Amino acid sequence: MTQDKYQLPPEIMKKAVKGITYIAHPLRLRILEYLDVNGPSSVSTITKAMNEEQVIVSQSLKKLRDAHLVTTQRRGLFIYYAVAEEYPASIFVCIRKLFGYMTDSFRFLQDDYKALLPRDYTTMVANQIKLFANYDKMRILEYLNEFGPASVSQIMEGIKSSQIKVSQYLKRLRDDGFVVSRREGRFIIYAITKGVHQTAMTCIHKRYNSLLDKSAF
Repeated sequence: MTQDKYQLPPEIMKKAVKGITYIAHPLRLRILEYLDVNGPSSVSTITKAMNEEQVIVSQSLKKLRDAHLVTTQRRGLFIYYAVAEEYPASIFVCIRKLFGYMTDSFRFLQDDYKALLPRDYTTMVANQIKLFANYDKMRILEYLNEFGPASVSQIMEGIKSSQIKVSQYLKRLRDDGFVVSRREGRFIIYAITKGVHQTAMTCIHKRYNSLLDKSAF
C-alpha cells in the first residue's frame, strides 16, 4: 500500500469503528492508557490505579478482552492484562501529541514519551470519540481528512452512500463541531476541523500503513 491518499477497505474501517466504539468510554480508555504506560498489570493493580470498584474494572477488562483490545496471561495466581497488538497503543501516541499541542507540553510531542494524561482530558477524549464512533460518520471524516474540503455530492461519490444519509450525518458532525461548512456559489463545502476526531482518523491510517499483513489490523 502506498502512502498516497486513499480510503480504507470497508472491512478494515468496520474493525476500526468496533475498536473505537469500545474505547469511547472514560474508564475503558483510562485502563488502556494505564496498560500502555505501565505494561502488563493485574486486576488489583489496575483497580487501585483507577480508584474504582474491582467489579467495575473487571467488567471493563472483560469487554476490552472480548473486543481483542487487551490480552491476558496467567502468572501464578494472578492474571495480567496487556494492550493487544492492535491500534490502541498507536492511538495513545496521537492523543498525547494532541494534548501536547493543546497545552504546550512539549514532552508529549515525542513519539517514545509515555505518561498518564490528566483524567479530565481522558474523559473529554472518550466522550468526543463516542460522538463519532459510527461507520458512516467515520467514513465521512476519513474522506474529508484524506481528500480535503468537499461538497455533499463529492462525499456521496467518495464513500458510495446516499444523499439523505450523507446530509444527515454531516449535520450531526457539524452540530458536534467535527466539520465546518461554507457556501461556494450554489454548493455547500464541508471541511474537517482539528481535534480528537481528526487525530483518530490520521492515526488509524498510520496504523494500517505500518502493517505488512493488512489483515492483522
